[in-house]
Amino acid sequence: LDNLCLSCWHCNNHKHQATDAIDPETTEKVPLFNPRTQVWSAHFEWIDQGIRIKGKTAIDRATIGRLKMNQDRFVIARHNWINSGTHPPQ
Repeated sequence: LDNLCLSCWHCNNHKHQATDAIDPETTEKVPLFNPRTQVWSAHFEWIDQGIRIKGKTAIDRATIGRLKMNQDRFVIARHNWINSGTHPPQ
């Protein structure tokens, strides 16, 4: 139980057993973002008025790619949440 973290089905399915991924900018293999030891806001930022997530480091970019965090369906959902006033989270 100490190693479990709540995540949506989509992210969990894409992460699977991976602990690292390739940074698309440097092509280096780096560890994935660890929500247990790292702070989200120190590693990611909302861009395009909050519909996309941008990584600040190689770890973050690799995590976004591995978990497919900017997939079209999520961008559409975030756009709808912005219109309803519930996104981005504080």
